[in-house]
Amino acid sequence: MELRDLKSFMEVAKYKSFTSAAEHSYLTQPSLSKAVKKLEKELDVELFDRSTRHLYLTDAGQIVYQQSQKAFSALSELNVLLDDLRNIAVGDIKIGVPPLIGTLFFPEIAKIFTTRYPNVSLELFEHGAKLIERLIEDAQIDVGIIVLPANEEKFHIYPFIQDEFYVFLHKDHRLSHRTSISLNELAEEKFILFKKDFTLHNYIIQACQREGFTPKVSYRSSQWDLIIELVSSQLGITLLPKSIYDKQSNDNIKIVRLENPTLYWNLGVITKKDAYHSYALKKFVNMLVEGY
Repeated sequence: MELRDLKSFMEVAKYKSFTSAAEHSYLTQPSLSKAVKKLEKELDVELFDRSTRHLYLTDAGQIVYQQSQKAFSALSELNVLLDDLRNIAVGDIKIGVPPLIGTLFFPEIAKIFTTRYPNVSLELFEHGAKLIERLIEDAQIDVGIIVLPANEEKFHIYPFIQDEFYVFLHKDHRLSHRTSISLNELAEEKFILFKKDFTLHNYIIQACQREGFTPKVSYRSSQWDLIIELVSSQLGITLLPKSIYDKQSNDNIKIVRLENPTLYWNLGVITKKDAYHSYALKKFVNMLVEGY
């Protein structure tokens, strides 16, 4: 069994098609097909179900794919281990970040780290926190910056940033002149929130319910700047971390501190327990934890 045949098989599995795999790699369709057939003959199994338009892994194919991933992951650590032996910060770091956190913090993080360690490449993966945790657990990415809490049994967790929630409203809103607002005073307001698959959505819903009401949600969006524009159009109010206010420039937006209760946005850096942490990754995590 040759590594290049396993690599060809993994490409076909990734794109579910010999044609698509050939388009995204340096290999031709016949060479990919030949490599897969060779593997199937050596292992005496069928790797793909070829009865449909797209190729799907058989049960045997799933096993071979998972073990191939582990093999290539172990091989990819070889250079990292040798570089660490020489105590050199080189290589690449795969970072998982939810879109909102990425927008607010990643550009500055990347700028500072790249200045310090120019030979380390940072690759950004923007996903929700739950998917980021799964990718770290499967060793597909190295580190994540997520909204806490996270599973302490699976991950090393390092507190990163704590931000306070404010009420974002139109400058002409009846509460815009206030220095602070209690959450229960917003019971009759129309809320504009992030979509349901965002951690902040459930966090705000649950905070309101603890105060005795379920918020009336008029709009949901995956984009913080669109949420700001909807508030600017007087279509509702929203609760967001104060750091977002510093990123926006809409003159119609006013923020008022939220009290009773005060809500916090707690971010943390997570890495997989019992996994190898490269010298470059350790430097990256240390920079975040120490306050970049």
